Amino acid sequence: MSIVRKRNAAPKAYIPVNARDNQYILAEFRLTDQLLSQLPTHINSSGSTNYYACYQALADLLFTLSNDNTITNSILVANDKLVRVRYSQEMHQWQTKQQIIFYYDPQQHVLQNSFFDANNRAKKITLVFLASGNDIRASAADFHQRVKALLGEFSEQLALPLNAIRMRDHQHLTYDIFAKSKGCNASQAHKFRPIAQRYASQDVKLAENMSSITYAIVDLTLDHRISGLVDIDSATTDPYNPLYTYLTDTFSLVAKRFNLNNGALIANGLVPLVRHSLHDLVSKVGELQMLGYNPKQSPCGIVSKWQADALVDNVQLIFVANCQNGEEQNYAKFVNQIEQAMGLFATELEIPTEKDELTLRFHQHVAFNLS
Repeated sequence: MSIVRKRNAAPKAYIPVNARDNQYILAEFRLTDQLLSQLPTHINSSGSTNYYACYQALADLLFTLSNDNTITNSILVANDKLVRVRYSQEMHQWQTKQQIIFYYDPQQHVLQNSFFDANNRAKKITLVFLASGNDIRASAADFHQRVKALLGEFSEQLALPLNAIRMRDHQHLTYDIFAKSKGCNASQAHKFRPIAQRYASQDVKLAENMSSITYAIVDLTLDHRISGLVDIDSATTDPYNPLYTYLTDTFSLVAKRFNLNNGALIANGLVPLVRHSLHDLVSKVGELQMLGYNPKQSPCGIVSKWQADALVDNVQLIFVANCQNGEEQNYAKFVNQIEQAMGLFATELEIPTEKDELTLRFHQHVAFNLS
């Protein structure tokens, strides 16, 4: 390779071949009085409204259009819960008060289902589309376009304004950072280009009003060996404060060492929810730890949230990309920096990498209102 080509070559990250890809698209719209007037409902003998027929009509339309557009996995959610999707070899769903989580394998599972409470009027309807197949990342633009076409037909048949629908494209790549230590020596090169750039290479242009965010979450299992690295006095009201302080100090040290200045450590038992926000935001909403970032602004540093009187099972280490991390080219350098930081983190915590997993989930999200 010539010197010029070497200088111009985009950085790459080398990911184990057993990494798992996921893509899912959410389409959200409000259940307004106008929309409701076009859908069937039923008045109970008590005088209350039953929405079963309404939700079923929406689900039937969704499934019909999904079949027409060769989309095999589609779900209607009308219970105002946060939708999350994760990989699993067994298909199942799990609900909490605020969340509904779908577990599936893109290479195996097929699902058409609806989730609602017929006695409650949902504030919004969420349509969920799960990508399927063997090469999720390469087919992402095509899946995006098929879902977008479906939503155009969906809005037309309901006389729902197209711009009332917000489309959210979520893509994950999940792998064990230390897979090589466990014998998985084969790897594949990734540039981790921004979604808009990848789609443009396939003649798919995203909306100009699009918002995007890129981040990674590393799951650290908090076992007895790690908790034993510091002295814990169970007689105090905040016995785990030394442990979380130690983890925060170590995390901050390794993150800054590799120029990762936008992130969070979450050890309070809440589910971190990273979102694009015009202003930096850190707040607790029930089961969720909200983390809002503006990728176009300068890094805001490391945030740490823990509950000093409780020992959690898992700690989430979050790295959020900003305008300096590759939006114009790719995020491979960002991923490499995270892996280097976690390598040093594992050394500091004496994690046996040949046995314990340190799972990294790389997220890329884009969202926009249809037009």
